[in-house]
Amino acid sequence: MHNEVDAVIVGSGINGLVAAATLARSGWKVVLLESNPEIGGFVGSGERTVPGYVHDTFSSWYPLFVSGPAHTALGDDLARHGLRFCNTDEAVTASISDSGRVTLAYRDPELTAAGFGNEEDGNTYLEALQRFGRNAPVIGGMMGSEIRSAGVVPLLARFFRTNGRRGSEQWLRDLAASGRAYCSREYVGPEVDHLWVPWLLHAGLSPDNASGGFMIPVLAATVHGFGLPVVEGGSARLLEAFRGLLDELGVQVHTGSRVDRIIVEGGRATGVEAAGRRYRARRAVLASVTPTALYGSLLPPDASPAPLRAQARRYRYGRGEMQIHIALSERPRWRDARLNEVPLVHISDGSASTGIARAEAEAGLLPRKPTVVVGQQSLLDPSRVPAGAASLWLQLQEVPYEPLGDAAGELNTADGWTPELAKAYAQRVIDRLDAHTHGLKILGTDVISPADLAAYNENAVGGDPYGGSSELDQSFLWRPLPEAGRHRTCVDGLWHIGASTHPGAGLGAGSGHLVATKLAAQRHRKSN
Repeated sequence: MHNEVDAVIVGSGINGLVAAATLARSGWKVVLLESNPEIGGFVGSGERTVPGYVHDTFSSWYPLFVSGPAHTALGDDLARHGLRFCNTDEAVTASISDSGRVTLAYRDPELTAAGFGNEEDGNTYLEALQRFGRNAPVIGGMMGSEIRSAGVVPLLARFFRTNGRRGSEQWLRDLAASGRAYCSREYVGPEVDHLWVPWLLHAGLSPDNASGGFMIPVLAATVHGFGLPVVEGGSARLLEAFRGLLDELGVQVHTGSRVDRIIVEGGRATGVEAAGRRYRARRAVLASVTPTALYGSLLPPDASPAPLRAQARRYRYGRGEMQIHIALSERPRWRDARLNEVPLVHISDGSASTGIARAEAEAGLLPRKPTVVVGQQSLLDPSRVPAGAASLWLQLQEVPYEPLGDAAGELNTADGWTPELAKAYAQRVIDRLDAHTHGLKILGTDVISPADLAAYNENAVGGDPYGGSSELDQSFLWRPLPEAGRHRTCVDGLWHIGASTHPGAGLGAGSGHLVATKLAAQRHRKSN
C-alpha cells in the first residue's frame, strides 16, 4: 500500500509539528508519521500521580517557543484552537544553596541586579543584558539560519558593525569560556554564578563546558524578556491545538507508525516505509531523528559516504535525565518564604555543587547531591490541581543512563534502573528538597528514569532528552556532524530536523520552522 503526498515528515515532536503546519499552510499535501500512540515527542501531560492533578510529563516551559519565529507565524492559529499560556511578571526563577542562601531573578532586570551584594556586579549584569539586546537580531538570525550558507554573511557583517573588532572578540571569548570561567572573570560576587550556571543544564551543558559564557547572558535575557510561560491546562493542550490546526489544514497524521526505512531512488529520497505502508513524497522527506538513526539504519548504506556514516557512529550523547512528579495536598512552604511564589527553583550552590554532580554522573555514579530543578507550575496555572493544592515537577539532568555505582555509597546499582532504584534515588531527591521546606504534604509521586525516557522516545539515546551532547565541538557549524552541518542532507530531497540539528534542543522549533519555510519559499518561487 502507498500514499503519495508532497512531503513526508518523520517524527511529531515540536519541530515535526511546526514543519507540518508550515508546509500545509503553504499548500503542500503533508503526512506526519509518529511511532508512539500519541503525537508530541517530549511534549505531553496527564494525571500521572492522583486524579485531579495534571503534570507536564517531560518538557514544560515555553520561553523559546513564544519568543521564536514559529510562534510568530502559527501563534494566532494555535490560539484559535485553544492554546493559552500562563506566565508571571514578578519573581521568575531562583537558586537555593545547601546553606539556605537564595538568589532571585525577577522579570525586571534592574530589580534582579539590585539584589546583588556588589553594586558593580549589578552594573556589569545590566550591561551584559544590554549588549545581548543590541545583538539579539543578529544572534537570533544566526540561530534561525543555515550557518553554512551565504545567508549568514550579511548577519556577520552587521555583527561586526555593531560590536567592532574588540566587541566581536569579546563575544568569541565568551563563546570559548565555560560558565564557571565567565562568572569568575566578570563578577566579584557569587550571585550570577549561583543563579544562572544551573540553567546551563537546560541547554545540555555543564559549568565547565565551553560556550557557557555565551549562553548565560542569552538564558538570562530570554527569561527576563519572556518569563517562563506554561500551557494553560497542561502541555497536552498544545498538542490538542496542533491537532486541531493540522486537521484544519488537511495534514494526515498517523500515530503508531514507526518508520523502518527511507526510500532512495536515483539518489533522491522518494518516500518512506512505515508499519507495512509506503508513503511516497513528491517533493521532500523531513526526518526528525538522530544522526545515528538517519545514517545508521534509515538510509541505505550506499546512500551516504562512508566518512559521514563513521561520524554518525561516533556522535556523542549527553547525560541521562530523570523526572519526578509530586502531588501535594497543599502548597509547599519554603523556609525562605520568597520561594513560595517562584515558578522555577534550582537547588544548587552554582558551579561548585553542579560541577561535582555533573562529574559524578559522567563517571557513571548517582550524584550524592544532585542539582534539583523544582518546577511549581501550579503557581502559574492553578487549574492543574484541586483548590488549595499544588504539584511539583522535579527534573534531574545529571544522572547516568547505566549507573555504575552511587557516589553516596548507599544505593545498589548492580541491576541498572530498576523501579526500586528509581524510587530510592527519587527519595534522595525529595529529601534534598524537603530540607528547604517546612514539610511537604505528599499524596502521590511518579518517577520517570533515564531508561524510561529512552524506551519512550528513540531520539533519547542513553536517556539524553537533548538529541546529543551540546558541547561546542558538536554545535553550530558542527551540529550534528562536521560532514553534515546543514539541514539539507547528501541525499536529494531529504532534510534533517530535530534536536540533533542546529540550533539544537529546546521547544523553539527552530529547525522545523527553518526547513519548512525554506521549502515553502522554493515552491512559491517555482509556481511563479
